[in-house]
Amino acid sequence: MPIPSYPVLFYKPATSLTGPFAPIPVSHMAQSCPGLDYECELVAVIGRAALNVSESAALSHVAGYAVGNDVSHREWQLKRGGGQWSLGKGFDGWAPFGPGIVSSSIITNPQNLRISTRLNGQVVQESNTRDMIFGVAKTISFLSQGTTLLPGDLIFTGTPQGVGMGRNPQLWLKDGDAVEVVLEGVGSCVNTVEFEKSRPKL
Repeated sequence: MPIPSYPVLFYKPATSLTGPFAPIPVSHMAQSCPGLDYECELVAVIGRAALNVSESAALSHVAGYAVGNDVSHREWQLKRGGGQWSLGKGFDGWAPFGPGIVSSSIITNPQNLRISTRLNGQVVQESNTRDMIFGVAKTISFLSQGTTLLPGDLIFTGTPQGVGMGRNPQLWLKDGDAVEVVLEGVGSCVNTVEFEKSRPKL
């Protein structure tokens, strides 16, 4: 995908949030075609309301940081979603994050943290937040222009290279896969992919 000129914004519903060790449920709809993918991301947790904040002031609105997996279905995100990304990213349980929230007083510089993904124990993404296209402060400042960010809002800030879609051959998640996303200074989330099973017909 081309490098965007501005941060790409999409919303995940609250029902997509899940815990650091919860399963990733995959509904029958999401099983209808290949394309299930992983994305390790630094998650910024807003601590106080932010509206039209400058980049220099943006981090003062952050309560802390976590690591998250922006689970995505590329077919529903890019081809079947009518141009809207949320459908392919907003299924129930498709935003595991944690394992806790580390205070911004402890992580004072979110732009120098190692971040990675392991799939069934194998490293598939490995990078540093210094390589983000848009840093955390720039992203928060941009999102706050004309739109109030509220305490408790979670901002998944983008993923490094290595996602399954960009590989040759492409690498899609399967039933039973264990996905671990790791962020230096925060810890890791380990989530197992669970395909919804067919219901018995009465």
